[in-house]
Amino acid sequence: MLVLRPVELTDLPELQRLAHESLVGVTSLPDDSECLREKILDSVRSFEQNVQRPGPENYFFVLEDQVAQRLAGCSEILATAGFNEPFYSLRNRHFTSASRELNIEHGVPALSLCHDLSGHTLLRGFHIDAALERSAFSELLSRARLLFIAAHPQHFADAVITEIVGYSSEDGHSPFWDAVGKHFFDLPYVEAERLCGLESRTFLAELMPQYPIYVPMLPQAAQDCIGRIHPDGLEAFDILEREGFETNSYVDLFDGGPTLYARNTSIRSISHSHTALVKTGAAIDARGRYLVSNDSLVDYRAIVAELDYNPDQAVALDAGMCSALKVSEGSPIRLIAL
Repeated sequence: MLVLRPVELTDLPELQRLAHESLVGVTSLPDDSECLREKILDSVRSFEQNVQRPGPENYFFVLEDQVAQRLAGCSEILATAGFNEPFYSLRNRHFTSASRELNIEHGVPALSLCHDLSGHTLLRGFHIDAALERSAFSELLSRARLLFIAAHPQHFADAVITEIVGYSSEDGHSPFWDAVGKHFFDLPYVEAERLCGLESRTFLAELMPQYPIYVPMLPQAAQDCIGRIHPDGLEAFDILEREGFETNSYVDLFDGGPTLYARNTSIRSISHSHTALVKTGAAIDARGRYLVSNDSLVDYRAIVAELDYNPDQAVALDAGMCSALKVSEGSPIRLIAL
């Protein structure tokens, strides 16, 4: 059985394997053992805190194959983007110029460095083994984070964002970076993303141009990258789009990838998930496939399960499901249909 749970320090070797395999641009999953170790310890502290309002907490989840005793994926929630340092993005909007004498009004799209998105909850670090892509377990890895937010709303902001990795070629070439960022840092795209993962995006962002970048002045290849998704990022985008997330006018300052945004009240797994009590020892007449989680904090668990769910009735779980979820007779659970 595959179970989503909070990361533990003993996961470090497996987590480093996932980081090595992850897509360039997923800067929240650096391929560096010391950085990953600090990330794990930070997550452990976050899960242990009794939070009454969102702060700098980082909740790191792993998808564990309990039979093979290996990790099949990972994902994160940063409670407050920009809590300790600005969360930089590029805002894509039109600047309008007009001439009364010539009776001409013209709008020009321009990219401006900003930190408008600071203060939102941020989903990041999504990575799953290739063999499980486009499966129910991808849904589990991404959407169980939203069930966690639904169970602990006081830990998070009222709106959630996520950055989808932008386009780069198989050899790590980013036309957008070459046209914009490379002029300010003598670094290839892959190295810039690596430094962001190891250090912080802030020190790079602060050296980016402070004045608007007029889009028509960029090479066509770079213009085509604005809001374009890397092929390996399409699944993450599709899952969250079905959840109610929408693109907005913000893009990543390194690769031009899109940013998704949603109010919590508009997110399906938050606003439409159901709660029920567990019934053990009963036969399951499975009538649907669900994402199921407990409502715990430190011992949070989530699985995919075939269930018979009826509103206002206890839900039958078998012994394996109860063990995976760390629940027993009468325990509360949260579920939503796949």
